[in-house]
Amino acid sequence: MKPSIPKGTRDFSPKEVAQRNYLKDVLSTSFETYGFEPIETPSFEKTSTLLGKYGEEGDRLIFKILNSGDKLKKANLEALADDQLAAFSNSLSEKALRYDLTVPFARYVVQHQNDISFPFKRYQIQPVWRADRPQHGRFQEFFQCDADTVGSKSLWQEVELCGLYDDVFDKLRLSGACLKINNRKILAGIAEVLGASDQIIDFTVALDKLDKIGQEGVIKELLTKGFSTESIDKVLPLMGLSGDYSSKLNTLSVFLKDSEIGSKGIEELRFVVDHVTEIGLKSMTLDIDVTLARGLNYYTGCIFEVAAPEGVKMGSIGGGGRYDDLTAGFGLKDTSGVGISFGFDRIYLVLEELDLFPASAQNGTQVLFANFGKEYALLCNQMVKTLRDHQIRSEFYPDAAKMKKQFSYANAKGIPLLIVIGPDELASNSFVLKDMDSGSQTNHALDQFLETIRTAL
Repeated sequence: MKPSIPKGTRDFSPKEVAQRNYLKDVLSTSFETYGFEPIETPSFEKTSTLLGKYGEEGDRLIFKILNSGDKLKKANLEALADDQLAAFSNSLSEKALRYDLTVPFARYVVQHQNDISFPFKRYQIQPVWRADRPQHGRFQEFFQCDADTVGSKSLWQEVELCGLYDDVFDKLRLSGACLKINNRKILAGIAEVLGASDQIIDFTVALDKLDKIGQEGVIKELLTKGFSTESIDKVLPLMGLSGDYSSKLNTLSVFLKDSEIGSKGIEELRFVVDHVTEIGLKSMTLDIDVTLARGLNYYTGCIFEVAAPEGVKMGSIGGGGRYDDLTAGFGLKDTSGVGISFGFDRIYLVLEELDLFPASAQNGTQVLFANFGKEYALLCNQMVKTLRDHQIRSEFYPDAAKMKKQFSYANAKGIPLLIVIGPDELASNSFVLKDMDSGSQTNHALDQFLETIRTAL
């Protein structure tokens, strides 16, 4: 059988792993600069921990782990007979792969509340899994990189997270990304004005699809959810709202003048945008997007989404927001949190498309010692050890093969320098240094080899 991997997953070459490690290092450095500490949680959680936190659509995308042994006897066969497939599926599983890092983080906070200091600032860089339809930039196994603060309601946390986004993208030399911001209270206010407060979930889920299905698609979905044509006509001008952030907020203030929750959302949004603007952004633009909804149910305040630079064929490369009630589901009330996520794999693809990975992101072998036979092997390996002791990545070709084969090996791995020590070199206490890029080669004294290699690199 021809070997293959499941759709939505990938193998990574040494070059790709090196570049991914570079991206992780940039993210980790920025997170820690802002005072966030690393934690890790298990790859799978109890199904009860995850279900009901992401909305109906999110629940369908959770990878469940099949029970084994005697636990399979708990299967709800009556549900299967009644065609209640969701109930039957749930009865087959007590564990599931994590869908994101935020819900496991909320569980972690509650479980370890006596061991951490609030406000608690954490970051995580770990894989998550979603049973989504694979496509460009969308995988079933992918990395998330989250930074969250729990235990503070201060809007300065939102201001800080905007700066964190900007700091990371500035370090990556990825300019032109747009940080979109909105507030779920504003969306709740709009639903209230439309007389559809009890349909806020349907409203935000439909609105969140605007970029994918367009305005006509959103209208169609709202109609199928029972929204009247009159109420949809009211909200249409907001879908195309333009101008600077002050004019957008003024328009929203008029629209939501009779909504207390909507007005509160405007107040919070104005605070964040005003202070982010005053502090300044280096690499990103900031835009209020009234149609930004973030489909996850747990968001309650400011919400964020990062759009890739224009001309790059990629959806959002980051997102997040404020959640006031997430830990309450695990027994810890009145503990507000706010966090953002970086779309690690999508950012990687953008950096690759724009050729923004620096040469230093490649951490392959720098020096290869050719193998001329056992008479020279010990000396070469002693020199390799010296270079490694000085953090110069080196290796000795293990077989005394033809020079053409050893040269091909160096070229295939992109090794820039090749050292040759044969009979003539050993007799004269020297070595030949070959630059694999230019093809030039020079002779040097053995007792100067470390300085020579340092200079050549």
